Amino acid sequence: MQDITTLLAKASLNEGDARDRLWTALYAELHRLASAQLRRSGGQGGAGASLDTTSLLHEAYLKMVRVGELQADSRGHFFAYAAKVMRSIVIDICRSRMADRHGGGAAVVTLNTNISDAVANNDEDLVRVNDALEELGKINPRLVQVVEMRFFGGLTMDEIAEALNLTTRTVERDWDKARILLLAAVS
Repeated sequence: MQDITTLLAKASLNEGDARDRLWTALYAELHRLASAQLRRSGGQGGAGASLDTTSLLHEAYLKMVRVGELQADSRGHFFAYAAKVMRSIVIDICRSRMADRHGGGAAVVTLNTNISDAVANNDEDLVRVNDALEELGKINPRLVQVVEMRFFGGLTMDEIAEALNLTTRTVERDWDKARILLLAAVS
């Protein structure tokens, strides 16, 4: 754990090959995160149909390197950032596919309060959830982090609590609140 913290600090300062060593040290966990992203976006015609786990992981790495600044002071912040980058890649693919297939028009989607069961794993649904998350982020960014880590990252409540340095109960309340707000936003 101390090694990761040290690597994060060095990577934030762009010291040597710290970013590459950090990526190598966390590769297995990042691969699991990428796999969870694609499971969520899979289904017929979803982004998962055109992108495999390793490709998503490598695209995320390239995007993170291209940005040039890694502002993560803890393991949790790094995974939250990685989940956000992967989500943006999947959403970009979904939007591109929607534009190609439907001229950009999205169908109306009704979500129940269980987000993960409600999304039918297609491009339009994922883009609608993403748009709702962007609006939610203006109100409460932490709720978006919880949704990204839970829904897109596939992390457990305990893992999210540890990553965000919160209690599990706080994360559960945030998850419930986010689901209600997202339901209202996409209905």
